[in-house]
Amino acid sequence: MQPHTLDVQPVVDAWLAAYDTPEADVAHLACDRHDAGALAFTFIEPDLTSRDVTYGELAEKSRRLATVLAGLGVRQGDRVPVLMGKRLELPVTLLAIWRLGAVYVPLFTAFATGAARMRIEASRARLVVTEPSQRAKLDPIEGIEILETGPAFDRLVSDAEPLASSVAVGGRGTMLQLFTSGTTGKPKGVAVPARALASFHCYLHFGLDVSEDDVFWNAADPGWAYGLYYGVVGPLVSGRRNLLLNAGFTPQSTVAVLERFGVTNFAGAPTMYRALSKSGLVRDVHLRRASSAGEPLTPDVVDWARETLGTEVRDHYGQTELGMVINNHWHPDLARPVKPGSMGQPLPGYTAGIHDGQIAIDVGNSPLLWFTGYHEDPEKTEERFTADGRWYLTADSGRTDEDGYFFFTARDDDVILAAGYRIGPFDVESVLITHPAVADVAVVGRPDPEGIRGEVVEAFVVLAEGTEANDDLAGELQQLVRDNYAKHAYPRSVHFIDALPKTPSGKVQRYLLRQR
Repeated sequence: MQPHTLDVQPVVDAWLAAYDTPEADVAHLACDRHDAGALAFTFIEPDLTSRDVTYGELAEKSRRLATVLAGLGVRQGDRVPVLMGKRLELPVTLLAIWRLGAVYVPLFTAFATGAARMRIEASRARLVVTEPSQRAKLDPIEGIEILETGPAFDRLVSDAEPLASSVAVGGRGTMLQLFTSGTTGKPKGVAVPARALASFHCYLHFGLDVSEDDVFWNAADPGWAYGLYYGVVGPLVSGRRNLLLNAGFTPQSTVAVLERFGVTNFAGAPTMYRALSKSGLVRDVHLRRASSAGEPLTPDVVDWARETLGTEVRDHYGQTELGMVINNHWHPDLARPVKPGSMGQPLPGYTAGIHDGQIAIDVGNSPLLWFTGYHEDPEKTEERFTADGRWYLTADSGRTDEDGYFFFTARDDDVILAAGYRIGPFDVESVLITHPAVADVAVVGRPDPEGIRGEVVEAFVVLAEGTEANDDLAGELQQLVRDNYAKHAYPRSVHFIDALPKTPSGKVQRYLLRQR
């Protein structure tokens, strides 16, 4: 795939010049350089009461909290995990950590103690910041100090002197450390340098087309990459307000926020759109832009969105290690017609291709690429790059067409090899989900018990409410795939289960299904 022919290089160069310098001060770039009176976030409570917060308020509170954290021993380079919902203290803590040159480590609020402990210990953290509703998860973890929000926290912050100046870590200095979602095994540490701000800014501009007039809502949770990169950090550096709803996802609450706040630009996971499409609740929502990331969109969701939301949902592709890199871009300068099943073309600043069947990023021709390896894990890092260092390998199988569109097939280890055919689970799932009895579905390959086909296709189906599992329904689903996709790809077995195993960010853990 060739780079974009449109002359967007000056824009990319300008962002790199701003964010990839030895003098890069993340708190300044994300907050202090903006108009103090401009809105940064609108925080929404479950009852839909809300509070607007300006950059000036974030700056003042984060400078004072930085003094508190420094008094607790936080120094440049220290990892500081934060277990917190979408509340004001979250971006305040993020900025305070950056003012000290320290590294923010997100912890998802749905984590149990074990998941939090793994990330805290891997970060070698001494201090964790949390809120009262999450405190009990941290108490069993030894060797850490806990700073908890509440009245005492507020007094500490208000009584502290504002930090006079912040630390410039430089473009290559680490600002975030995330852990991969564990779709295929143990989560790996991803250190994100300050220069990644250029890539995040580029995606908000070209990929999502967040304009000054938009009411933007990235509804993904900031405990994971998409919500943190593009619901908190990206809006901050771009000077674009985002809504943050301090509640978990439900179709009811999502529709209520979309309607009450007049959202015009919405981004979320495919599972959100699927749940909305099946809820029957969306009636008075009209969006200018709608975007999805995390897993491929099934065609039924795309068709529903055009009719119900007044716009198509555009699929975007990325990873914790990359941010978003291949998109059906929304910006008018780059927007092209959407092809069903395609995730689009590379983001400006990236060049992508297919290497040994995998979607890959051309390292030398991708100036916005910021990932250089997993934190303290050279063996896993080596797996991500070709021996000559030219390609970053995503471990996702895919293809391109004659027009340069990219198509996702499957995680490389999810591809099903049956009787000489390569079958992508997504293709089969896209057919099965169209059946009215199917609420959710995942397809995997497992060894053929007869030893003839190599692997056989098996489907795990979550039924819609009020539907009964029976052999006739299983036969209907098998025939649906034969008639609408391919005879060789129909599921030899259909298993009806209560719920699919998923990571906390909503990605199906197919490797667990293969073990059943």
